[in-house]
Amino acid sequence: MTEQSAQRITWDKTTEEKFLKILEDIPEMIRGIAEARVCRKAEDIVRAQNRQVIGEKDMVDAFFAETPGGFMPVMKNSMRQIGLDYTQYGHA
Repeated sequence: MTEQSAQRITWDKTTEEKFLKILEDIPEMIRGIAEARVCRKAEDIVRAQNRQVIGEKDMVDAFFAETPGGFMPVMKNSMRQIGLDYTQYGHA
């Protein structure tokens, strides 16, 4: 096992709370899939930058990367409802 793979990726507490709130708006039948895909993508982003903590930008980037186009308006609305301005991270 390499040193990098031994490092445990964790979530910033506030970011994780926002992540869970956004997940609540995803239909239950696909919520588990969405959670797994977004988590995996956020972890990949953090690992690629040699970091260990998933922050808000990482979560937002992961949601935008993994959310199908048809669900994008709902995702954006969920972010706005919790006061998350995704445009500050370069997303329109």
